[in-house]
Amino acid sequence: MKKKWLCVLLCTGMVVSMAAGCGGQSDDKKTKEKTEDTGEKSDVKADSVEQKKVYVSPEWVQSVIDGNQKESEDYVILECAWGEEEDDAAYGEGHIKGAYHMNTDSVESEEYWNIRTPEEIEALAAEYGITKDTTVICYGDSGTNSADDRIAFTFLWAGVENVKCLDGGLEAWTKAGFSTETGSNTPEETKEAFGTTVPAHPEYILSIDTVKEKLENDDNFKLVSIRSEAEFLGETSGYGYIDKAGEPKGAIWGHDTDDGSYNNSDGTTVGLDVVESFLKESDASLDNELSFYCGTGWRAAIPFLICYENGLTNISMYDGGWYQWQMDDTLPVQVGNPASADCVFTTVGELSTDKAPK
Repeated sequence: MKKKWLCVLLCTGMVVSMAAGCGGQSDDKKTKEKTEDTGEKSDVKADSVEQKKVYVSPEWVQSVIDGNQKESEDYVILECAWGEEEDDAAYGEGHIKGAYHMNTDSVESEEYWNIRTPEEIEALAAEYGITKDTTVICYGDSGTNSADDRIAFTFLWAGVENVKCLDGGLEAWTKAGFSTETGSNTPEETKEAFGTTVPAHPEYILSIDTVKEKLENDDNFKLVSIRSEAEFLGETSGYGYIDKAGEPKGAIWGHDTDDGSYNNSDGTTVGLDVVESFLKESDASLDNELSFYCGTGWRAAIPFLICYENGLTNISMYDGGWYQWQMDDTLPVQVGNPASADCVFTTVGELSTDKAPK
C-alpha cells in the first residue's frame, strides 16, 4: 500500500487499477485488417525492428501475434499494472489477445520499492515462461503511465535481450482498430534455465552509496530527477507516505513523465532529442554519465529506455530514488532551484515533515 501510484491515485480520486503505457514508432507498413473477436488472425504487415528498439507500434505487436515477425516464435505479452488481476479493472474490461496480467509488486520489494532480488526476478521470469531469449512485450492503459516501463526495465536488467513496450498503451491499440479479449490468461511456467546470470546488467542500477560517491567526486556524473517541478523544488514530496520534500544535493531536473513531457500529442513516447533538450536546460548533455531517478523508480524508467534504444551506454537508474534518500538524516539535500540564490542546502534531518500531498 506504499506504492507511488497508489498514493497518487488515492490523492486524486482516480481508479487504482490504472496501468501505465509506453511509446513507439510510426514508420510501419500498414495493411491492417481488424482482428475479430472470433480469434481470426488479421493480415498485418509491419517492418521488423532492431532488437534494442523498445517502443513499438500496435501494428508491430499485432504482426508478432499473427506470426509475421521473427519474434513470433517465442514471445509473451504482459499487461502491467499495480495490484492483483482481480483488482485490475482494465484487464477485466479487455486486454490484448493472449496477454497475461503482471502486478508491479512482483518486481518490487516493499522496503524501498526497489527491484527485487535476482533470485526473485529469475523465479518470476520462469513463472511467466520467460527466458533471456523470449521477447517480452509490455503495455499498460495509456502512454502517460509507467508501470510497463518499470517492468520492461526490470527484465532488461535481468538479461532478457528483446524487451518492447507498446507505444501509447492500450489506448493506441484500440485507436488503431485492433480488438481485445476478456477472460483470464494464465502463463505456463518454463522449466528451461533463464540462460544467463541474473542480473545480466547490474550496471543499469546504481546503489545509494554509489550515487553519493559520484555526486561528491565525479563532475561528469549527472543525477537526473524525473519528477514534477513542484517535487524538484521541494514544494511537495509527491507521495502521501513521504513527509519530506527536496532532492539529493547536486541533482538536476529532467522534467516529469506524469505530466506528458515525455509524450507526443498522440500519446507516443518522445525521442532522444527531447531528453537532450531537458538536459541542456541544466547545462548537461548526453555525453555525461546519466543516472535517472524519481520517487520509487517508475518514472525514471522512461528516459532510461529512450536512451537505451538509441544506443547510449552511459546510463543507469538510481533505483532508491527520493524515497530511500530521505530515510537517512545525514544525507545532503537541496530545496529549491540549485541555480538560484534562494536554494537551501541542508540535510535530510533538517527538513520539515509536512510535505506529503494533502
